[in-house]
Amino acid sequence: MMDGEIANIKKWIVIYPVYINSKKTIVEGRRISTSKACENPTCAEIGDCCSYLKIPFAIEIDKAYPRDFMQRGRVRALLKREDGTLYNPAISSRKQLMLHVAELVPRHPGRTKKQEAASTSTAAAAGPSSKSGKGGRKKR
Repeated sequence: MMDGEIANIKKWIVIYPVYINSKKTIVEGRRISTSKACENPTCAEIGDCCSYLKIPFAIEIDKAYPRDFMQRGRVRALLKREDGTLYNPAISSRKQLMLHVAELVPRHPGRTKKQEAASTSTAAAAGPSSKSGKGGRKKR
């Protein structure tokens, strides 16, 4: 990257992983429908999807999403060239980029291996602990 591009990065669009996370609600920051969203995407996965779509991107690890500041990292992407032509003709808006990325993340090579290992361990671990935080009103 050249210095001129880095200085201009402020004008790039921002994508927080929360925007395409099917586990989040609209209030928590999801921006696309749950049917199209993917589970817990990471910045690295979003970045890889941008490079696959031939869109220039930069990962900002130190940045956090204001509504959920424990979630570190965001991805900056550039949709148009200097002359206004699109890097990827199929993607003309941030919404389209989010939908394309959300579609690609589940097929991410790092993810396909992870899910096989995780699916057995998380099912056992998440069972009893998920109940504790959400105790409804006690019946009398």
